[in-house]
Amino acid sequence: MSLRFAPDDLDASKWENIEPYLINLKEREINSADCIIDLIQDESQLTEIISETRARTYINMTSQTDNQEYQKAWGDFVENIQPKLSEYSDIINKKIINNAFVDNLPERYAVMLRGIKSDIKIFREENIPLQTRLSILGTKYNEIRGKQTVYFEGEEKTLPMMAIYQENTDREIRESAWRVTTSRILQDTDKVSDIFEEMIELRHQIAINSGFSGFQEYIFAAMHRFDYSIEDCLEFHDSIEYSCMPLKNQMNDFRKRKLELDKFRPWDSSVDVDGKKPLKPFIDVNELVNGCSRIFHSMSTELGDFFDLLQKNNCLDLESRKGKAPGGYQYYLQKSRMPFIFMNAAGTQRNLETMIHEAGHAFHSFYSGHLDLIHERDAPIEFAEVASMSMELLTHPYWEEFYEKENAIRARVKHLRGIIQFMPWMATIDSFQHWIYKNPSHTRSERVVKWLEIQKRFGSKIEYGGINKEGEDLEKIMEISWQLQGHLFGAPFYYVEYGIAQLGALQMWNYQKKNSDNALKLYKNGLSLGYTKGLTDLFKASGLKMSFSKEHVNKLIKGVNEQLQEISTN
Repeated sequence: MSLRFAPDDLDASKWENIEPYLINLKEREINSADCIIDLIQDESQLTEIISETRARTYINMTSQTDNQEYQKAWGDFVENIQPKLSEYSDIINKKIINNAFVDNLPERYAVMLRGIKSDIKIFREENIPLQTRLSILGTKYNEIRGKQTVYFEGEEKTLPMMAIYQENTDREIRESAWRVTTSRILQDTDKVSDIFEEMIELRHQIAINSGFSGFQEYIFAAMHRFDYSIEDCLEFHDSIEYSCMPLKNQMNDFRKRKLELDKFRPWDSSVDVDGKKPLKPFIDVNELVNGCSRIFHSMSTELGDFFDLLQKNNCLDLESRKGKAPGGYQYYLQKSRMPFIFMNAAGTQRNLETMIHEAGHAFHSFYSGHLDLIHERDAPIEFAEVASMSMELLTHPYWEEFYEKENAIRARVKHLRGIIQFMPWMATIDSFQHWIYKNPSHTRSERVVKWLEIQKRFGSKIEYGGINKEGEDLEKIMEISWQLQGHLFGAPFYYVEYGIAQLGALQMWNYQKKNSDNALKLYKNGLSLGYTKGLTDLFKASGLKMSFSKEHVNKLIKGVNEQLQEISTN
C-alpha cells in the first residue's frame, strides 16, 4: 500500500471523523478489478484504525468495569459507531460482490469473498439496534461479574483469587472458600438469568429477521463455519462421550478413593490426591512474565523475542483486582500490529496455562502480522485456538522454569488430566447452546431440567445432596453453573472451537514428541497463513487432520491417557 487512505492519527472514537472516509468508499467508481483491489485495501486500512480504537476501548472497559468514563466510552462506541459501521460495511460488501469485475480478482481474494457473501446473506438493517442491545447486555454481565468479591481470611478477594483455595489440602478451608464464593455467585443469579433470557429473545429475532429458522443456523453463517455443520458438532459430542467420559469417571472415582471421601463434594475436585500443597508457579506477575520469557527463548529465539515485545510495549494486564472483568483474552491491535494480553493472575498453575495460552494467540498475531489486509490476518477461531492450545502442550518440557522436577511433573499430569476433563465440559456448553437456541421459547425451569440432563451426560459425579446448612440454598449452583461461562453471554456458540482446536493441538504435540524443531516449523507454517486459506486447508498446512469421528477423537485421547500412564510408572 503506497499512500495511506486514512491518516494514522485519525480519532476513530468519533463518528464524524470516520464517516467521510466511508462515504468515499461508498461513492467510489469501480471500472476494473484494480479498482476493487484499491477499494479493499483502503477499507482495510481504515478498518485497522477503527478496530484498534474499539480494542483499546474494550480493554479499558474490561480492565476497570467500575470506571464510569471507560464504561461510557465503550457504550458510545457500541451505540453510536458500531451500528453505523454495520450499515456501511453491508453497502461496501455489496458494492464489491455485485460488481461485474469481481470475477477478475486474483485467487488471493477467494476466502475473503466467500466471507463477504455470507455477511451479505445475513445482514438486515433492522438487526442493528438488536445487536447494539446485545452488546449493552454483555457489558452489564461483565459489570455484575466484575463486582463479585468476597471477604475471606480477613481480606476482600475477587473470585479468581478464590480459586487457589480449592487446591488447599485442608478440606475445611476448601469447603469454607467454596461456600462463601458460591453464596456470592448466587446473589446475582436472577439478574444474570434476566440478561440471558433477553439475549436469547434478541438472538432468535435477529435470526428470523435474516431469514433463518433459528439462531443455530444464523450463527453458523455469521461465524463463517464453512468447514463443518451442526450435525458435525453433535457427532463431536458423541465422540467425546465415547472417548473421554470413561476416563473422566475413572479419574474421579480414583480421586474419591484416594482422598478417602464419604461423599465427593464440589470442593474435592482440585486438591492434590496425595495431600501435596497446591502448585504455585509464581508469586507475582513479574515472576510469571520472566519465567514465560525464559521458556519461549528456550524454545526458539523468535518466540522469545515476540513475547518480550509484549512487555516492552505495555501490552500485558495480568493481575487480578477489584472491578476487573473475569477471564482472559488476547486482543490484536490491528494498526499497531501488536497483541494485547488480559488475564487475572492469582498464582495458580491454571494461571500459568492461561498465560501460555494467550501467548500462543499473540504468536499467531505476530506470525500473520506481515499480511497486508486485515481480513487476511483474522484467522478462523478454530485455528486461532490451535495456536494457543498447541503452545500449552509444546511448553511442557520447559515447565522446570517454574518448578522443581517433581512439581513440574505434577503440573504436566494436572494439565493432561485437565484435557480429558475439559473436553466433556466443552461438549456440555456446546450441547447446551444447541438446545437453548433450538428451543428459544423455553421456560427457566425447562432450562434447569435440560442443563442438569446434559450435566448428567458429561459432568462429574459430584454429590450435592445435604450440602446446605441452615439458611443456605447452595445446591442451586448445580442449576445455574452455566452462568459462569462468559462465552454464553459475549460470544454465543464460541466454544466448540476449543474442542476442535484441542484435537489439532494434540496432533501438534505428537509431532513435537518425535521432532520438536519440525513441530515448531509446522506450527509456524499454518499460523503464517492467517486467513488466506480455509479452515481445513489451515489444518493441512500444519500437518493436522480435522475430523469429529469416534476413531480420530479416541486415538488422540488415548494418547493423552497413555502419556499419563507412562508418567505415573516412571
